[in-house]
Amino acid sequence: MDALHFYLIFFLIVWTFGIIFRDKLKIEIHGLLMMRKTKRMREFIDRIAKRHKKFWKWYMNVGIVVAFITMVVTTVFLFYSLKTVFKKPAVSVVVPGVDMPGSQIYVPLGYGIIALVTVLVVHELAHGILARVEGVRIKSIGVMLLAILPGAFVEPDENDMKKAKRISKLRIYAAGSVANITLALICLAIAFLIGNFIIPAALHPDGMKITDVVPGSPASKVLKSGMVIHAINDHPTNNFSSYFAVVSKLKPGEKIKIQTDKGTYTLVTAHKPEDPKRGYMGIRSMENYVPKKGLESYAPLFSFLLEFSILLSWIQILNLGIGSFNLLPIKPLDGGLMFEELLKHLNISKDVAKSITNCIGIILVLIVLINITFSIGKGIIF
Repeated sequence: MDALHFYLIFFLIVWTFGIIFRDKLKIEIHGLLMMRKTKRMREFIDRIAKRHKKFWKWYMNVGIVVAFITMVVTTVFLFYSLKTVFKKPAVSVVVPGVDMPGSQIYVPLGYGIIALVTVLVVHELAHGILARVEGVRIKSIGVMLLAILPGAFVEPDENDMKKAKRISKLRIYAAGSVANITLALICLAIAFLIGNFIIPAALHPDGMKITDVVPGSPASKVLKSGMVIHAINDHPTNNFSSYFAVVSKLKPGEKIKIQTDKGTYTLVTAHKPEDPKRGYMGIRSMENYVPKKGLESYAPLFSFLLEFSILLSWIQILNLGIGSFNLLPIKPLDGGLMFEELLKHLNISKDVAKSITNCIGIILVLIVLINITFSIGKGIIF
């Protein structure tokens, strides 16, 4: 069963279950929006918030600075993307386990779902903690499903938010994305230690292992996931650098010979979606690690550490990417709310600040849509 069928069946089950047991489980359904609210987590959040109030405030004081810097960087990056949008769109739709047309990033289904859960949990937990630190009551905590888009939320008391000081609001708004960025940096550090010190000391690369074969690609008819590529056109591919040196020179329409642990296969390359001038096989791969001599008995442990480092890498990528995107000055994203508060702090009237934020938000949304349109269009054509 491919990822699209998995999602279809999963969301059908969730919606059916939600509709049937909506009264018993207190599920709210408003058109295409389904929500389940609870008050059970409030005491847990309160305990965390009360223990180290000073730490949370200073942490988020730094976080506000980080958030605004990230906002500027991502906004500039988005405007700069217009320069390359026709050749290489900078924004694309990413769905775990699904080969989205034109997307330069493929997120494995299992790793992607786990990583997305960390994004939602860490983001909303941080909002809740900072809300309580600033004396803002939490009305409810919950999960939601907008058609097929999952999400989570912490619902603060509107009156408390209106009465809160500007610095308090900024801390609360910044908390979610700053927590995502913090988690990303922690995962990056741990993955770096595992990948650069533990793995090299115990394992060595022996070929390139195929992790995924793109449906409908040249490789889909001859290669399978799990195969280990040892050579292409008689050029050894013992590690990533030797593999890349061979693959980067492939041309569209070129007949190539691929030597694997399961036999030798031939295929004709196609156009690479993001670069039509380069050849494309349609596989994703990673270095195939084997234990060094004398360490064979520890192979399961090292395999676990390798898989764990890969998971950490995806947690880092999605938390950093989604956290940074959420800081764009687009309402109702946290970045939009922060930007509007900043304008008010500069003695700009409430109505003008709202209008400026909305105008900038509309422009950025259009840029994002242009990138996504060209990304998908290019992927379908090529």
